[in-house]
Amino acid sequence: MSLQYSVLASGSTGNSLYIETEKHKLLVDCGLSGKRMVELLSHINRDPKDLDGILVTHEHSDHIKGLGVFARRFQIPIYANTKTWQAMSDSIGKIDNDQKFTFETGTVKEFGSLQIESFGVSHDAAEPMFFSFHHEDKKLTLLTDLGYVSDRIKGVIRESDAYIIEANHDIQMLMMGRYPWNIKRRILGDSGHISNEDAGLALSEVIGHNTKRIYLAHLSKDNNMKDLARMSVEQKLGQYGIQLGEDIGLFDTDPDTPTRLCAI
Repeated sequence: MSLQYSVLASGSTGNSLYIETEKHKLLVDCGLSGKRMVELLSHINRDPKDLDGILVTHEHSDHIKGLGVFARRFQIPIYANTKTWQAMSDSIGKIDNDQKFTFETGTVKEFGSLQIESFGVSHDAAEPMFFSFHHEDKKLTLLTDLGYVSDRIKGVIRESDAYIIEANHDIQMLMMGRYPWNIKRRILGDSGHISNEDAGLALSEVIGHNTKRIYLAHLSKDNNMKDLARMSVEQKLGQYGIQLGEDIGLFDTDPDTPTRLCAI
């Protein structure tokens, strides 16, 4: 069976990704209320009771808002690295020991035929990490919430069949916008978020012959627009001779509506 996935929600108001193989069903992050998570899963005809685990990227509220309530209600195991467990313990409430698992940065965890490769990123959290999912000969990469894409990360994520990558802001919109300077500086810094142009540049160096789908994720509601993000990424890729179209599709994500369940 192929690897299937849906970006349930993406943006500053909450983030979650659904992944499944024939035998395992997982979430990455649970950044919306428990009630909303149930609704989002119902949109793709999936039941929370069937989930085998929730992987946590980092402790910011838009990634863990509903984690405690949701995991307790459905008795779902949680996987996070040691520093993230420490940082989010007060926010998610008491979790039974039999639901708490450690998944350290830079290691690989297996769920049957699914191998999950974790890697660290530069972001203002305790120890943020993201993932490449390997199933048979397919690879899906999730990469958001980082200030820059290092050569190390590019090496890990290169030649993915599908990318879910941050295109957080348009730099001009951010600079001209209403945010105070200290927030703008945080977003633009090495521990902040990558821009549309940053996303396009990183993709130009990692897209391979097998790459078929790119999803632009974690767009700022104040400093970006879907059309602008797509145009900027497409233009940047075009500068490096990479044309989007029938071979490689470029797709939106949304803070309120899941992407359709897709297989690679």
